[in-house]
Amino acid sequence: MNDLPLVSIITPSFNQAAFLEQTILSVLYQGYPNLEYWVMDGGSTDGSLRILNKYSQRLTGWVSERDAGQADGINKGLRQAHGEIVAWLNSDDLYRPGAILSAVQALERFPKAPFVYSDVDSIDEHGRTFHRMRYGQWGLKGLMTFRIIGQPAVFIRRSALEEVGLLNPEFNYLLDHELWLRLAALAEPRHIPHTVWAAARMHAGAKNVAQAEGFGREAYELARWIGTDARFYPASARLSKKIWAGAHRLDAFYLMEAGKPKDSLAMYRLSLRYHPLPTLRDWRRVSYAALSTLGLGSLRKPLDWLRRMRHSLGARRKKA
Repeated sequence: MNDLPLVSIITPSFNQAAFLEQTILSVLYQGYPNLEYWVMDGGSTDGSLRILNKYSQRLTGWVSERDAGQADGINKGLRQAHGEIVAWLNSDDLYRPGAILSAVQALERFPKAPFVYSDVDSIDEHGRTFHRMRYGQWGLKGLMTFRIIGQPAVFIRRSALEEVGLLNPEFNYLLDHELWLRLAALAEPRHIPHTVWAAARMHAGAKNVAQAEGFGREAYELARWIGTDARFYPASARLSKKIWAGAHRLDAFYLMEAGKPKDSLAMYRLSLRYHPLPTLRDWRRVSYAALSTLGLGSLRKPLDWLRRMRHSLGARRKKA
């Protein structure tokens, strides 16, 4: 165990006292013997400092000062970090037990991978799991077409990060996806199937809920960048329609989260025009957007219940 590589975890935080302690404990209770843990607080005024003082002896270090946003806070921590493997865990998310050791072992199994990632649980504000986000082996082409990876379950090889640089502070919503693209341009990342290293908390104050519309804007910025950056050519030329279809589909998803079904449906139409198949696979969300524009969005819950019941009955028949 003493030969295990040093792992550095960064937690950026701002006014997240309601969840910060749970996040900290999920890292400290990993039991990984070669760990450094930094918390970069953006000048919170909600009681976060009391929590940081409580655990200060168990943290490698922490600061509380105004920053220029999430990317800036994470980058400050990454510059302090010394680990061969680095990751960041937002102050409302959690690591599952044994996550760090499992990720280290995965990076050892795939020595060329710039980063590894697992599936991610979705949890509510009380920590209850209500969904599992399952991913696939999505390399550079998948990321270019906006296959999204759950950031809390990503662990990065420091040598790869040093080669491509830190987070781009111009991005506030898809800052992680922009970094995954730069890393994947070096070599293929690896998905570790049937594994869950982290849980992402969905609550009213989370960016993907409270500021959902910002994701679409940055998706279009990324699509333009992918189309002009030499690192992605010639694949970007071949995949141009799929790239823009992916950007529109991502925008549609978050517009629906923002409660704008009419705008969401318009973006789904654009996605269909560029590349139909992936959008057709999202038929449930497209249908919900269409129902919501007609004032029938309340039908979603009973329809989802019927779908779950049908799936459950089918599973029972197979067992029988």
